[in-house]
Amino acid sequence: MGLLLAVVVLAADIQGREGAKLVLRKLLGRFPRLRLIWADGAAGQLVDWASALGGWLIQVVKHAKNLHSFQVLPRRWMVERTFAWLGRNRRLSKDYEELTETTETWIYTAMTGLMLRRLAYPRAF
Repeated sequence: MGLLLAVVVLAADIQGREGAKLVLRKLLGRFPRLRLIWADGAAGQLVDWASALGGWLIQVVKHAKNLHSFQVLPRRWMVERTFAWLGRNRRLSKDYEELTETTETWIYTAMTGLMLRRLAYPRAF
């Protein structure tokens, strides 16, 4: 369905791999059927860490080398689609909030609204 399982909003000076660890810690023990996670090309030691922590398999989506034109990356469209859904909400269209916790709350609110619309009108999506 494309709904979010966990959200962590961080300051811009924190590496994505450290943010991924925070998200995975939030998921620990909550979704026992979760086994496969896709990550961007810079996963590094995150693969071993996630396997040791929760038994998850992280599949890295790699960019093609020596490619000088546009190429669609597998699974990247899901991320972009989710960002587009979030951008349709006025409070999330720009970075208005001062606190990261407030932004996280608005993301959960937006995804709850999306889920409720899907439940109310299941054939529209």
